[in-house]
Amino acid sequence: MPSRTLETWPHGAILQDAQHTRFALWAPDAFYVSVELQGGQSVPMLPQAEGWFVVTLPCPAGTRYHFNIEGERDVPDPASRLQHAGVHGDSVVVDPLAYSWRHGTWQGRPWHEAVIYELHVGLLGGYAAVEQHLPRLAELGVTAIELMPLAQCPGERNWGYDGVLPYAPQASLGTPDQLKHLIDSAHEHGLAVILDVVYNHFGPDGNDLGQYASGFFREGTHTPWGAGIDFRRREVRDFFIENALMWLLEYRFDGLRLDAVHAINDPPFLQELARRVREQVDPCRHVWLVLENEFNQASLLQQGFDGQWNDDGHNALHVLLTGETDAYYADFADDPTAKLARCLGEGFIYQGQTTRHGTRRGEPSGHLPPSAFVMFLQNHDQVGNRALGERLHQLCSPQALQAATTLLLLSPMIPLLFMGEEVNAAQPFLFFTDYHGALAEAVREGRRNEFADFAAFSDPQRRAQIPDPNALQTFERSIPRFTQAPAALYRQLLGLRRQHIVPHLPGSMALGAQVLGPGALSARWRLGNGRVLQIDLNLSPATLHHPAGPIALFSTSGAPGVLTPFSAHASLTPGDPSSSVGEHP
Repeated sequence: MPSRTLETWPHGAILQDAQHTRFALWAPDAFYVSVELQGGQSVPMLPQAEGWFVVTLPCPAGTRYHFNIEGERDVPDPASRLQHAGVHGDSVVVDPLAYSWRHGTWQGRPWHEAVIYELHVGLLGGYAAVEQHLPRLAELGVTAIELMPLAQCPGERNWGYDGVLPYAPQASLGTPDQLKHLIDSAHEHGLAVILDVVYNHFGPDGNDLGQYASGFFREGTHTPWGAGIDFRRREVRDFFIENALMWLLEYRFDGLRLDAVHAINDPPFLQELARRVREQVDPCRHVWLVLENEFNQASLLQQGFDGQWNDDGHNALHVLLTGETDAYYADFADDPTAKLARCLGEGFIYQGQTTRHGTRRGEPSGHLPPSAFVMFLQNHDQVGNRALGERLHQLCSPQALQAATTLLLLSPMIPLLFMGEEVNAAQPFLFFTDYHGALAEAVREGRRNEFADFAAFSDPQRRAQIPDPNALQTFERSIPRFTQAPAALYRQLLGLRRQHIVPHLPGSMALGAQVLGPGALSARWRLGNGRVLQIDLNLSPATLHHPAGPIALFSTSGAPGVLTPFSAHASLTPGDPSSSVGEHP
């Protein structure tokens, strides 16, 4: 193959036609690299500029292969599209065009229609089994499912955040075509599909990049999971951006949720990723880009990203609902009602204020629309990062939970539900992995030591009772049982949202929130049609009086204007039609 002068190649094994595959590996620390094919054939790869090794061979889809570094070390393709026998096994050539789409004209849904349901594919039984849940979710009023990360992890079970081969869907969940079939079927039911992707670190087992491409990592920078990734390198940026484009273009995901981008801490990379996605995805498609970002960088939400998970809002609500103030909840313990009011009126709570660690966090966010924030009462982190994985209905009164759910599903923020939330699933959601040996022991002890700052687990003997992440029983206990119909409350509220709120979300803006007393507030938003949505929330044991709007939408408390203990009331007031902005009927 002639030398190529461009700076980078597409990573991995790319079919050129039905019988030929081009293999490309960025290995700047290596002098010699070969591709080892099934059957024992070893073919030297041709060195190119900037540390690339490339070769095109007569290999059809289904060919198993791996790379060999310096004749000494076998490694999987870091951009493998499929793994045979786990992260340490052979990679497999995949034909991205083999699947025949049934709903290829699907263009997605506008962001303001999003009602997101987060789920773990493995706990529901794999890609094919998830399809069985699609009809009931669509009927409930969900408009999008969000899959926890699918990148190939060690072992058979994992939350997904320990992935080491981000291009390869976890083989224990099904085949790439079964994943595409799931997405295709979701589109048939009118459901968008979002994928949670992890670009801030690689998992602790199976990542061989440091052996031949140390430039992937930035010396002197660290994340909670190990060495920081060096996004200054063109090859590194392309590795992850090409991955995002693969999910969106080849698998036809409708959006990505980028995990913990504060651990990336490289806004130029994030801006480039959003720009290239917007450039390369058909502009007629609705594709969503969502951030998880502890830094509350509101500026990113005006640079190609649709929304951010609003942990601030969750944390303030959690303190009000449960009274818990351990660990990170301590940042929300002081006047949580006022903090929640700031969230509803301005988006983020921390917009430059100082945290318990003495550091400033966040950027002003009051100029952003409410739909820039994804609100939730539960998600994989907030349930699964509890020592015992309890769900919220096990931690607060049912009346308080109904009131908070009313706020969640009727506010103009984008609501997210966590699998099983709609049926008050009794099963916990525990942290689980499938490690062995010394790594399993380190993960087990590390997990237990995470809770030393929680009063209930300050005693080492108490921490020893935290479930072992590697035990099969821990995974099995976390499988939700859908033995009852979703609570009527969710169907009713989502129906009201669909009818009265969603059509008028474009152009909506927050009008502020008023604290009525400890645990009680009233929040108002002007919708795109000029009407004012008002939600009154009382998470206290006191009865309060506050004028409601003349058009009642929903109440858990009875008479308008009377907020009984642990209740909520939502209403609409006629607006000035001349104030309508960007209404989409």
